[in-house]
Amino acid sequence: MSEIFTPGTAGPTADTNPHKQELIDAGVPEQMHDWLSAHGVGALVVKMGIRFLEMSAERLVATMPVEGNEQVAGILHGGAHLVLAETLGSFGAGIHAGPGRHAVGIEIGATHHRSASSGLVTGTATAVHLGNTLTTHEVVMTDEDGRRLSTARITNMIRESR
Repeated sequence: MSEIFTPGTAGPTADTNPHKQELIDAGVPEQMHDWLSAHGVGALVVKMGIRFLEMSAERLVATMPVEGNEQVAGILHGGAHLVLAETLGSFGAGIHAGPGRHAVGIEIGATHHRSASSGLVTGTATAVHLGNTLTTHEVVMTDEDGRRLSTARITNMIRESR
């Protein structure tokens, strides 16, 4: 995991972190709690049930339930695939950006290969490019049997924080 955040340098302490339980529930590694203490993981991440398993700039893995994220036909909504992809790519870009900088998404696209109607979807984001101003991650979503459901690519721009 990228060790670019020093505990105690960003945001409230663990005792005063208003998002501490949210971060724990989302599976965020403790060494990243200071970094995310001001905003948590975001309301949409919580609503979608996304849970992180690995987090670094180079590789991120998270799961998301199909249940509660279906379209009217009873299968995982295509937009849910993109929410998972954007979450992983943006967190990876933010980790890469480091203190004093932040990432903003500038492009995302996906191809859907097959549907899922139950269980957990796993998204694995792999860095394609980690530059000074741009990052690109490929995100592969699979079902519980390891079958590829979709492939997405997200590009983020790195900016200086104000």
